This record gives sequence, C-alpha cells and structure tokens, in this order.
Amino acid sequence: MIVRLCKVAVLAAIALWIALVAFGNLGDYGSNWPFVQHVLAMDTVFPGAHIRYRAIHSPLLQHAAYALIIAVEVLAAVLCWLGVWKLWHARRGTAAAFRRAKRVAVLGLVTGVLLWLGGFVAIGGEWFGMWMSSQWNGIESAFRFAIVLLAMLVWLGQHDDELDG
Repeated sequence: MIVRLCKVAVLAAIALWIALVAFGNLGDYGSNWPFVQHVLAMDTVFPGAHIRYRAIHSPLLQHAAYALIIAVEVLAAVLCWLGVWKLWHARRGTAAAFRRAKRVAVLGLVTGVLLWLGGFVAIGGEWFGMWMSSQWNGIESAFRFAIVLLAMLVWLGQHDDELDG
C-alpha cells in the first residue's frame, strides 16, 4: 500500500508543478512571452546560421504558438490531476484495478513529455535553433521537465503487487 500512496503523492506533486507552470503562463502571460517571441523569431541564433529561413515573425502565429503551449500545459495538468484522483480511489483495490487507474496519469505524463521534449527540445531547440541562443535557451529546463516526467512514467509503469490481507 505504501508504494501506491507514494506514487499518488509524487504524481500529485508533478500535477501541481505543471498546473503552476500553466497558471503562471496564464496569469502572467507577459513573463514568458518574450521567450516564445525570440525563439520563434530566431533573432538571437548565430549570425551566420543557415536555418534562419525557419523563423516565424508574425505576432499572430507567435501568439498562437504560445497559446498552444499553454493549452498543452493545462491539458497535461488536468490529466495528471485526474490520474491522481483515479489512483487515489483505486489505492485499496486489486493490482489490476490500480493498473487500470494509471491510464489517465500516463496520458498526462506523456502529454508533458511531448510538450517539453518534443515541443521545446526538438522543435524549439533544433528546428528554431534555440540551442544557439545564449539568452533564450530553454533546453536545460525543458530537459529537466522531460526527465522528471519520464522517471515518473517508468515508476508508475512498474508492476504493483496485490495488497496484503
């Protein structure tokens, strides 16, 4: 039972973390707006970089990208919170019931991985050359997010035994 409770608690901490990230972006839109704007505009990549043709200068498209990021953060947070709720209610059930309750949590964690690994590291880092920027490089933070989420996915995916009598 203790391992189940620990999984629920750590998932709740992750859900809180993602929810606070989304809340911060919604409540203080302007704080991270310059980050998104500069990464997409590619105005701080190496001067001779031949990938500058990929830049997005349209404020409308930049705001749309930022809105998509926030929407995916909200989705990941909601799915993780739903996962917490389902796992909490299944904590005293059979191993099979607890395993079934993990599905929504897995979706929430994977949504976060897709955002921070796929969106920030792959698209932001490689497509838009974010790694070239000394000022607007969010790869380390995004990688940290992805690793925490992947670690939880691995732990959550491990087999849970039946509860003792």
